[in-house]
Amino acid sequence: MAPTSPDAAPARLRHATHWLIAQLAKHAQRRSSHVFTALHSHPAHYALLAALDEHGPASQATLDRRATLDRAGTTALLTDLRARGLVERTPDPTDRRRTVITLTDEGTTHLHHLDTLTAAISDDLLAALPPADRHQFTALLTRLLTDRPR
Repeated sequence: MAPTSPDAAPARLRHATHWLIAQLAKHAQRRSSHVFTALHSHPAHYALLAALDEHGPASQATLDRRATLDRAGTTALLTDLRARGLVERTPDPTDRRRTVITLTDEGTTHLHHLDTLTAAISDDLLAALPPADRHQFTALLTRLLTDRPR
């Protein structure tokens, strides 16, 4: 099904915040999926690599929380990243039942490439807004996600 212009939607929807956010999210998902797929990556790979870069080595459970991912799917993602040489798994010296995941130099390079592509996706999504509005929009989204009731 081809994407439809929001202008074609009923007026009620064009003024419903939840619908507008969902439409923007669909566009973002299509755009990011296309870009990440071209690099044999996934947005969740980006989240894992970013969490490792920002916080350092971690157990899988800790990494899941830091990357805000579901533990069930993370094992396959980490297996893929390890096979590509982007992360390493080593025994945890404090608890031999666990492994510690570490970002490799190749993983850092790949992450920086994904950073560039992610910035381009954001630029594409927010192209209709001037820089000050882009900053404010991002700040408002962050606030809405951070300050929402749990």
